[in-house]
Amino acid sequence: MCGIIGYVGPSEAYPILLAGLGRLEYRGYDSAGVATIVESGKLEIRRAKGKLENLRMLLADSPLQGHIGIGHTRWATHGRPSEENAHPHKAGPVAVIHNGIVENFIELRAELLARGHKLSSETDTELISHLIEEKLKGGRGLIEAVREAVQRLRGSFSIVVLSETEPGTLVAAKTATPLVLGLGVGENFIASDIPAILEHTRRAMVLEDGELAEVTATAIRLMKFDGTEVTRAPRQVEWDAVAATKGGFRHYLRKEINDQPQAWIDTMAGRADGASSTVRFEGELLPAGGPAAIGRIVMLGAGASWITALVGKFMIEDLAGIPVEVDYSSEFRYRRPPIDDRTMIIAVSQSGETADTIAAMEEGRARGAHLLAITNTVDSSIARKADAQLYTRCGPETSVTTTKCFLTQLEAYYLFAIHLAARMGRLSESVAAQLLQPALAIPGQIKTIFESEPNIQQIARKYAQAKDFLFLGRGINYPIALEGALKLKEISYIHAEGYSAGEMKHGPIALIDDKMPVVVIIPNDDLFEKSMSNLKEVESRNGRIIAVTNHATAELKSGAAEIIEVPETNRMLTPVLMTVPLQLLAYHIASERGTDVDQPRNLAKSVTVE
Repeated sequence: MCGIIGYVGPSEAYPILLAGLGRLEYRGYDSAGVATIVESGKLEIRRAKGKLENLRMLLADSPLQGHIGIGHTRWATHGRPSEENAHPHKAGPVAVIHNGIVENFIELRAELLARGHKLSSETDTELISHLIEEKLKGGRGLIEAVREAVQRLRGSFSIVVLSETEPGTLVAAKTATPLVLGLGVGENFIASDIPAILEHTRRAMVLEDGELAEVTATAIRLMKFDGTEVTRAPRQVEWDAVAATKGGFRHYLRKEINDQPQAWIDTMAGRADGASSTVRFEGELLPAGGPAAIGRIVMLGAGASWITALVGKFMIEDLAGIPVEVDYSSEFRYRRPPIDDRTMIIAVSQSGETADTIAAMEEGRARGAHLLAITNTVDSSIARKADAQLYTRCGPETSVTTTKCFLTQLEAYYLFAIHLAARMGRLSESVAAQLLQPALAIPGQIKTIFESEPNIQQIARKYAQAKDFLFLGRGINYPIALEGALKLKEISYIHAEGYSAGEMKHGPIALIDDKMPVVVIIPNDDLFEKSMSNLKEVESRNGRIIAVTNHATAELKSGAAEIIEVPETNRMLTPVLMTVPLQLLAYHIASERGTDVDQPRNLAKSVTVE
């Protein structure tokens, strides 16, 4: 999500840092800052809330000298957007910038305060600088101090460290969030993404999980967290600047599909991990009276956000047992909804600026409802209007068609349902832990689905000229049939409809013939046999069945023209893994047809008018 840039070499550092941060603005942020070591050997910092232009103006008034420095654009996780929470953070001679979340933040903060440290921000990042400062006082060199400090951290993180004690050296370390090293001539770079360094070098080296890098102007040294030395050759980056922002992919949409494993990690970070038996959020999401104050939940959304709410309804009703209604935000306020102070409204919007959803929230507010916003955009209109906020933290989407925001909204509902059910006493810690384990496996399983992309691309070529598609699903996967149809029609301009498979015989069955592809979402659950019956009805009418499944039985293989397999997970997370191949199918069909994948005709990313 956030942007990182580091430089050491013969040039003035701060213009390079600012330019690099500018190339990372697409990642989204709420504040920015830089630090350099000036001629006197002292570390100086400039930080500003808001857009990068605010930092530029600050530096114009109060410039920084020095040939080594670090820069950062922050997207708030621990602590509100503010100058004091912006990076870099300093402790003694040490400055740190950081992406990710330190999950044992509370424990470390208490330890540092008990040892007399003075903390000036609400962030987890500041704690890292204090841990490193302690190690330096113990006589360690900078890389050894960082190595020992990061072993105290739990969570996903990447950091870059600058210290007055070694004014010609940067030290970087990472776990799950990306860092790349750029190798120049007499100068070297560190960045969270390749676009930040392409102007200066095309020789790059990716830092792997559990590794540190010691970077000077003339050398880069790698080691693992356990101190083992690592040798790795740099590679040549062939992308141009535009391709770099697309991650080397042809379209932003395909790059954003590829971002989903990391987006899932970012949404989970700090809320649950492998040792968790509960879900923790950054603030209170429930009304003042807690779960007992909630008589029912009404979910409001538009487009794909309305579809994620349908999946969320299954999750919350199943785990928490609270009645849930899902409504189009555009329709909600034009009837007389029975809303009162025992109603919790969940307003979901990727952009946080959807006009219909904002108006619906105002209607709910007037009737005394508690408002929870699920959005990707900090300080958006919907976030500001709500009583509580649950941010998906998946980074910005450039493509008009949503992918990673859709998936992380499903994740947000899953985490919220577990949290709410536990607060109600309906889930024991052991059951909550069992529910969280498969969620932690999702990023790796999505990557497994990517391995089947050649098969999906072949299927796309076969059916790209079809005039109509039908998508069928049952139970919690019925909304994913709606999403699959929506994706396809948005970017390929093929007419597509999504239905509950049980409703097929009530009308859609009349459309099926040997020219219609029928995408059937058929997981291994208690509705598998019923779905097989629906599939047989399609087969008997010569429909071309494309089955998306985690249970490819011999019977299913005999009836389906095409099979797309996904990994096994629990019932409530099946929609996540079913969504990814449908995204890829829509993308490759649209690519075959030559449509404008990233900016489909007549569509806008955020609908800010009624």
